[in-house]
Amino acid sequence: MFGVLGAVVGERGGRPLALKGPRHKAVLARLVVARRRVVPVARLVEDLWEEPPRGAVGAVQTFVAALRRVLEPERPPRTPARLLVTEGPGYALRAEPDAVDAWRFEAAVRAAATLPPAQALDRLQEALGMWRGPAFAEFADEHWARAERARLAELRLQAEERRAEARLALGLAAEAVPDLDAHLADHPWREDAWRLLALALYRGGRQGDALAVLRRARAMLVDRLGVDPGPRLRRLEAEILAQDPRLDPDPAPEPPSSADRLWRETAAAYDRTVGGGARARLESTVGLIRNLAVTGGGGLEAARRHRLAAISAAEELVDPELTTRVIGGYDVPAIWTRGDDPASDARIVEAAERTLAALPSRGTGRAPEPYDAARCRLLATIAVEMRGTRSPRGPEAARAAEEAARRLDDPGLLAYALNGVFMQSCTRAGLAPRRDEVGAELVTLAARHGLATFEVLGHLIRMQARAARADFAAADAHAAAADRLAVRHELPLVGVFTEWYAALRLAASGPPGPAEAAYRAADARLEGAGMPGVRRGLLPLALLCRRLADGAAPVEDAAGRIEPGADWGPYRPWAEPFLLLRDGRRADARDALGAVPEPPADLTYEALCCLHACLAAHFADRPALRAARARLVPAAAELAGAGTGMLTAGPVARHLALIGAALGE
Repeated sequence: MFGVLGAVVGERGGRPLALKGPRHKAVLARLVVARRRVVPVARLVEDLWEEPPRGAVGAVQTFVAALRRVLEPERPPRTPARLLVTEGPGYALRAEPDAVDAWRFEAAVRAAATLPPAQALDRLQEALGMWRGPAFAEFADEHWARAERARLAELRLQAEERRAEARLALGLAAEAVPDLDAHLADHPWREDAWRLLALALYRGGRQGDALAVLRRARAMLVDRLGVDPGPRLRRLEAEILAQDPRLDPDPAPEPPSSADRLWRETAAAYDRTVGGGARARLESTVGLIRNLAVTGGGGLEAARRHRLAAISAAEELVDPELTTRVIGGYDVPAIWTRGDDPASDARIVEAAERTLAALPSRGTGRAPEPYDAARCRLLATIAVEMRGTRSPRGPEAARAAEEAARRLDDPGLLAYALNGVFMQSCTRAGLAPRRDEVGAELVTLAARHGLATFEVLGHLIRMQARAARADFAAADAHAAAADRLAVRHELPLVGVFTEWYAALRLAASGPPGPAEAAYRAADARLEGAGMPGVRRGLLPLALLCRRLADGAAPVEDAAGRIEPGADWGPYRPWAEPFLLLRDGRRADARDALGAVPEPPADLTYEALCCLHACLAAHFADRPALRAARARLVPAAAELAGAGTGMLTAGPVARHLALIGAALGE
């Protein structure tokens, strides 16, 4: 797989390609630009050097040979390459149509043009989500990339505008506004985007804002480009002034509920009262985004997207206190210790660190100071968003946030800080008792102060922690309590986690057939829940752990039952040896075992350590066995992986006994 919608990258089997240097990457990028066509060696030389050195042709051949070794490491010596091929006077990259993100992006945009609005919106969201930055980012100055970069950039702009059209067609005018605003900030010459933004505002009951947008468009076009607005913009302005019924969206199939009407009336009153106050709008927007996040599905995805936009807008106002409120106001409880979008998480952490540095320094006294609550929120945000990483900054921020929240005696702040403590409580095995303490405090604190979402979080944490300790009676009670609160407070995502917990219960004590069926049903419920960080790789991992849980199934038997084509996501390094065993490649599987890293600092830590232990015992790899034992001993009394509340690899004690037997002890 190759990525060019951003920096040029490649991966094979879920692992990044080790591209040696900028010339190697340039050759690869140049061949992607050629779109499967042959690029003569002489052209490659011209494109790589302004003044080609002696031996440039030989250097290109060396680069190509190195790329071939990376792209097809299993190709036997002296056999023809199948991917980077020699043909006539040059080379071609014969990648499949879905192997390059730019090609997949184009196909998705083309397909969206033929689909009804709801399906088109999904395809366009998927397509735009492929972008990581400007196309061929590190080759922006290369003449051979210029035309392709411009073509892809234009297609991206069109996709942004088609997405807005789809949202308008679906009656989602309010959702279209933030993305169109951001789109026009970078591309103010796009007349159709101005038209769509004005229409979205009008349909959202903001006629004054819609007319103001059209005036801005006119001023920009006249002042910067020296042209008058086109006929579509002029016609839209006249229609808005006349309140033409044709501008209204198609009537919904069902009349709005009283709650919907109340929402619209309140939003309209807010618009009339607050007007264009950027600071007030930003802060209120964060509240809406927070509420949107707990609805799951498209709401959670939209919340992640709009949250970043709100933080960027706040930073532009150069007001650290406001930015703190925008960043820290998104105190949505988080239960899974792996983020849904690591790149976005990193950007939020960077913004929080910048804002923290911009706040006035704290004095040396212990008494609360004016900015202590702001610092606490930023530190808690850093702790939550750095989940699953091994940076010492995450635990450090969690400790500092908890200390500050306790000093300030603020229940809401303390609940958020404890969420950060929970997120940083997977740095080693055996920490389920600590997580249970955090969950217990959250339940008590949140129930006392009416913090419903954090009360649910506390019950889910205790459900996980008690399952890890095989106390299923207590775990069942916490799962039931979480479900009751979810019904009362309309929190649909809670049921996703309790359904997975029910599958874990079957896996821990029941026959394999019903457990595997329950896992598949739970995975189906995750589809569309808006939590890719939870879903990706979870089902195949759960099934593999179930097959190895009782210690009776030989490793090769478990490997033989792995389904082809499963997406292992972040768990691929631990699955790779099993996949190679399944394919009969025992020597390669042993080599892959040596490349398995320490598991990430998340809730799957013990389960992944046990998979490593099973493989190490299978291959009698004594160093790997000792490493696995050292990691697992602190969790000797737990069920491996049950701390996820979703899967288990069986008792850790059984795996430790397996390790001891394999070491002859």
